[in-house]
Amino acid sequence: MKNQEIIQNIRQRLGITELNDMQRRMAALDTTGVVTLAAPTGSGKTIAFSIPFIRSLGSPDGHTRGVVIAPSRELVLQIVEVIRTIATDFRTLALYGGHSVDDEVKSLSVTPDIIVATPGRLLDHVKRGNVSLADVVTVVLDEYDKSLELGFADEMKRLVKRMTRARLYILTSATPMTELPEYFPRLKRTDIEVGGKEKSGNVMKFRVVSPSRDKLDTLVELLRGMDDTTAIVFVNHRESAERVYERLRREKLPVGLYHGGLQQNERENALEMLANGTTPILVSTDLAARGIDIPVLGAVVHYHLPVNEATWTHRNGRTGRQDADGLVYILATDDDTMPDFVEWDKEIYPSRPSSNPITSSRATIYINAGKKEKISRGDIVGFLVAQGGLESSEIGRISVRDHSALVAIPRDKAAAVLARIAPQKIKNTRVKFSLLK
Repeated sequence: MKNQEIIQNIRQRLGITELNDMQRRMAALDTTGVVTLAAPTGSGKTIAFSIPFIRSLGSPDGHTRGVVIAPSRELVLQIVEVIRTIATDFRTLALYGGHSVDDEVKSLSVTPDIIVATPGRLLDHVKRGNVSLADVVTVVLDEYDKSLELGFADEMKRLVKRMTRARLYILTSATPMTELPEYFPRLKRTDIEVGGKEKSGNVMKFRVVSPSRDKLDTLVELLRGMDDTTAIVFVNHRESAERVYERLRREKLPVGLYHGGLQQNERENALEMLANGTTPILVSTDLAARGIDIPVLGAVVHYHLPVNEATWTHRNGRTGRQDADGLVYILATDDDTMPDFVEWDKEIYPSRPSSNPITSSRATIYINAGKKEKISRGDIVGFLVAQGGLESSEIGRISVRDHSALVAIPRDKAAAVLARIAPQKIKNTRVKFSLLK
């Protein structure tokens, strides 16, 4: 595909009318060389690297020509969504841990043009002979620094050394890269660095004073005092995440939960329900601080102080992105010693509830059928209009996975819609519907 066609698809299919400076610089790259892209979370780097990546592949020829390696399954799925939307002529396949190996082997029976994968799962398929990297011409190592932190150095080395025909290597990172491993070929190197302030909006930071060491009451008051927005509440431990989440649920706040102890589908559901407006508050460990693509957030709340400066930076990078303003709140008592890297603009005490509080006007319907059952977004929209009694404009974000789908609909109509569609079939397929909570 040529740049013009790729950019046209970005505009028409992703709704992005104008590329930012980083994306324009990436679009102008040669299709040979080693490119390092250092950019903050939320700067649009997935689209940025996708432009030269797709352009370098030429036309589909029945061989796997491009590979993207990412450190988490959540990131893999988000990258696949973007590439499939842009590279309409290419067959793109996701491979990742926690996914059915049998399903992946069946999908690999037809050679994909592009593979997006976690390092361990891709190497496993290569060893089994399910995937050949012999014809790969371009490889992207997304969140390369995060992959190193997670211990994937050996897997990445073994994979890259098998891509002997590759001529374009793109490595992305949250911070600039000085030295590259010796196993990368000696090609022309291009370094692109996007400063965190280049595309940031105005971020105000507040120290929120809690009168007691147990800050739950203060957190509740803070969230009730916020005007309608989206927010992540960061904690340092899984047990704390569960405790904070349960308290906020008891307070009837629209909240979701995200941490590494949850099942993969539970984590995916939590991110989707944040994105589609069902649960605009998410309680999370630092698993959500980076490495996943989530919507621009109105606020970040540090329920626990971050353990280091890098964590402080990554957490705060979830708000004030792409010219949007953001709010950061640090919950602390008068006795807390604040690290030098934690700075704030103003000290506040939570006061009265907002007249326009955080609410959820959406509910999420779960469908136990997806792509493998030949169910598409269009099928779901048509079904909900014809059988559920909804207008197409009332149907919100739809996420279709291999064997399931999630769709956001108006909360005040959810019970009635569910009653109408329960006995119905989609495309002559009997499926189950339920409301996610």
